[in-house]
Amino acid sequence: MSLDNILSFVSGVADIILIGLLLYRRLWRNFPVFFLYMVQAIVGDLGGVIFLRSNRASYAAWYLAATIVDSTLLFGVLIELAWSTLRPIRASLSRRALIPIIGLILALGAAVWPFAALPGLSGAAGEKHLIVQLQQTVSILQVVVFLALIAGGQMLSIGWRDRELQIATGLGFLSFVSIATAFLQMHETSWAEYRQLISIEIGGSICCLLYWIVSFAQREAKRREFTPEMQRILLAAAGAAHATRVALTEPQTGKPSNHDRR
Repeated sequence: MSLDNILSFVSGVADIILIGLLLYRRLWRNFPVFFLYMVQAIVGDLGGVIFLRSNRASYAAWYLAATIVDSTLLFGVLIELAWSTLRPIRASLSRRALIPIIGLILALGAAVWPFAALPGLSGAAGEKHLIVQLQQTVSILQVVVFLALIAGGQMLSIGWRDRELQIATGLGFLSFVSIATAFLQMHETSWAEYRQLISIEIGGSICCLLYWIVSFAQREAKRREFTPEMQRILLAAAGAAHATRVALTEPQTGKPSNHDRR
């Protein structure tokens, strides 16, 4: 059995253990999108192996579709993490407060997209170019969210024992590995070196899964409340966003009609 096969087997076992922990700890209730992402990871890997053996000619199209699904779920996980950090005041917020969060992450993604095209991709086939650029855009977003949670940990009252930061840390580590290997793959000189980089990426995934397993095996720390000052700031920001949205969507009934101006 080759090293890649061994690493893929270990990664699959770690995936199953992690999903079992998510069910046992009932974390899927608080993080349903993250749970769905982990399930999709196993299904996607198995589907990729089956599809590659049965229909190799169309594998690129399948891989593009799988990448879109994977990236969409990761985007959902980032929204879920941002929403979950507001747990201490979520009772005071409506579901519409999600709209600014989604808009902010979408805006970040749009800003990152032009810079996510790696050097050397300009001459690549359309599907390969789109796959790599999409993957790197989501990876950069994961790093940004991870760094934002680290920087704002004290204000958001979250620490390393909180699930939000644990999930973000794993995703951030995966993104660093993905970005690094993607850059190195653009400059690889042989098939053996390319295979080594793939093994490194799978090894990074295993390290991330083991980190999550160790973290989720422990009881979750009780979430700390926001300081009164932070609560006022967040509620004021949510109220301002709601007022702006209402002002933009309501018809301007106060304006005089053309008939009244005469």
